[in-house]
Amino acid sequence: MKVILLEDVKGTGKKGQIVNASDGYANNFLFPKKLAVAATNDNLNSIKLQKKAEDKRKAEELAAAKELAEKLTNKDIKISVKTGDNGKLFGSVTNKEIAAAIEQQTGLVIDKKKIVLNDQIKMVGTRHVNIKLHPEVTAEVKVIISEA
Repeated sequence: MKVILLEDVKGTGKKGQIVNASDGYANNFLFPKKLAVAATNDNLNSIKLQKKAEDKRKAEELAAAKELAEKLTNKDIKISVKTGDNGKLFGSVTNKEIAAAIEQQTGLVIDKKKIVLNDQIKMVGTRHVNIKLHPEVTAEVKVIISEA
C-alpha cells in the first residue's frame, strides 16, 4: 500500500515521502498514530500545496534575512565598558550586550543567539563579529569596544 508520511518514521522514510508499506503496518501502526495517510489523489494534491506554501515561506525568510544583512553590513557598533589596567575589561562583552547595542544604535532587533563570537572579548579595541541571520546569510558588523 502506498502511503504519504506525515512525520519522519525511523526505518521507513522522511516526512513528505511516498513509500510502500505493508497493509498491516500501515493500518495498525502508521494510520492510528497519524504518521501517514493513504496516497490518494486528494492527499497528494494537498501535500503538493503544503510544499508550495512552505517553499514560498522559506523564500520570504531568505529575502528578509538578506535585506537585514544589507542594513547591518559595514555598521560600526560602539560599546563603552569599564576597564582596568592596560585596557582589560572587568568581565567580557557578551552576545546579549552586542545585541542590545545593535538595537539601540540601529533600531534593528537581533536575537542574541544569532551573534557568533569566536572568542571572548576581554580587551578594548575593534572586533569583527559575524551575525548568522539565516543558514545561507551571514552579516559582519564592526564592534568598537572603548573605555567608559
